[in-house]
This record gives sequence, C-alpha cells and structure tokens, in this order.
Amino acid sequence: MKILITGAKGQVGTDLVLEAKKRNHQVFGFTSTDLDITNKAIVDREVSTIKPDVVINAAAYTAVDKAETEKEKAYAVNETGVKHLAETCKALDIPLLHISTDYVFDGNKKEPYTETDIPNPTSVYGASKLAGEIALQKTWKKYIILRVSWVFGEHGNNFVKTMLRLAKGRDEISVVNDQFGAPTSAKSIAECLLNIADKTNFGKQDFPWGLYHYQSDPGVTWYEFAKEIFSQAKGSGFLDKEMIVHPIGSDQFPTPVKRPLNSKLEGGKINQNLSVPLSEWRSTYLIECLKND
Repeated sequence: MKILITGAKGQVGTDLVLEAKKRNHQVFGFTSTDLDITNKAIVDREVSTIKPDVVINAAAYTAVDKAETEKEKAYAVNETGVKHLAETCKALDIPLLHISTDYVFDGNKKEPYTETDIPNPTSVYGASKLAGEIALQKTWKKYIILRVSWVFGEHGNNFVKTMLRLAKGRDEISVVNDQFGAPTSAKSIAECLLNIADKTNFGKQDFPWGLYHYQSDPGVTWYEFAKEIFSQAKGSGFLDKEMIVHPIGSDQFPTPVKRPLNSKLEGGKINQNLSVPLSEWRSTYLIECLKND
C-alpha cells in the first residue's frame, strides 16, 4: 500500500512512518516544512503526484496554551489544513484518516465520552480541532476521524518525558490529581490507524467511515499516571531512587487554558464497527517509552 503521512516528525507521525515501513508499505512522510497543509496548491501538487492509497493526517497545531494568542495559526493548521486535505482527497478518491482530540469536550461529564456526546471546547486549541473535524465531515465521505487523549511515546515531548526529566534533579514532585483521563501511546495510535487501513474492504463505499473514539485503559489522574511512570522506571532499572509524588488540585497549578476534568473516551463503537480493541497503556507501551528515553 502507498501511504502519505503528514506531520511525519511529530509524536504520532514518527511512529506511523516506522510502523508503516515495518509492514512493508510504501511510505511518503512529510514534515510541515516539506508539505504545508495550509497551502492548497502544495497539497494538490504532492498528493496528485504521489497518488497514495490513503492519506493519514498527523499534522496539527498542538500548543494548547500558546493557541490562545496564536488563534489564526491554530485554525490555519487544524481547520484550513484539514479542509485542504479533504478537498484534494475527494477530488482523487483517496481515503483520509485524521487524528483529533478529547479537547473538543469541556470535560464536565462524569462518564467516558462517546461519539454521540455534543462537543463543547473551552479552548482555542479544542475549538480549532473541532472545526477541522467539521470541515472534513462536510467535505469528504471517505474519512476516519480518530479522537485520542493524553498522548505519550518514545518521540517528541510528552508527560512521560517530562516526569523522567524532572526526576533527574528532584526527589519529590507535585502533580495534579483532579483531572481524569487515559494515557494513550503514540505507537498504539499508529497501529490502530494502520490496522484500519490494512482491512480488506478499506476504501470501499460501504466501509464504516466516520468518527471514532480510541479507548485506552485504565483511566487515571495525572498524579496516578506519574506514580505509575516512576514505579515502572524504578522497577525496570531506569530510575535509581524512589520519587515522592504529592497530589495537588488544578487550582494549585494554574495554566492559561483550563484542562478538561474528564478526558476519558469510550471505545465501544470502534470495537464494534472496526474490531479495534481498547489499548492497555501500562504494559508494553509505557515500558518501551521508558526504555527508549
């Protein structure tokens, strides 16, 4: 299969390229410098030249706090760029797989979010990602939107990397304990998207296209996630001391953008329609991330 991947040097994009090559697919990975999705002419040129069997969009503006003061830039990538890809893919009859986020919700629901819950973003980042979803849905029918949460992995910056970096110079740390969600491995997201693209009926009109939540278990708070990171790091020999973790409230760790109190996603639909099971982040995925830090 010939696969075009945008955002190829990002956290998920890097794993997408590696996993696709491992599966012997013909991979065309583009960074934002190589393929600026906000420029329609460039999108048209590259996609029409390569003529891939599928386009996977891992490009995104993800600086949550900075987006509040860089609204135009966030929307240019997260909405306009997605619309450009959708228009080009429609013209060439190419399926488009797109990654979205739990930030489309306000986080006030007590139970895990399903695809039928009404989005209510409370940040520019979340609103721009929702605008991208809507642009894709209105433009092209052969799409998969995969909403994910709390992404971590071997590549790029993420919570796991931050905790390990802080552990090098500290013996104790305070972490928020009132925000609940599900850590999701970038590698597992890459595997999920490629498993979808590898299905025998992929690309057909009757394929179950649409919006899906990718579920990762178990759900934890950031405090519990940090405790698990340090526990596994010490148990695996990557950390030579016990880290003391103090639970604090969000009000003790203010950020320009209020984070959702609940980011947990429910994955029943994707399992039923596409046979995608939930991802268990504590086992192989977290250990691999620690090993390659």
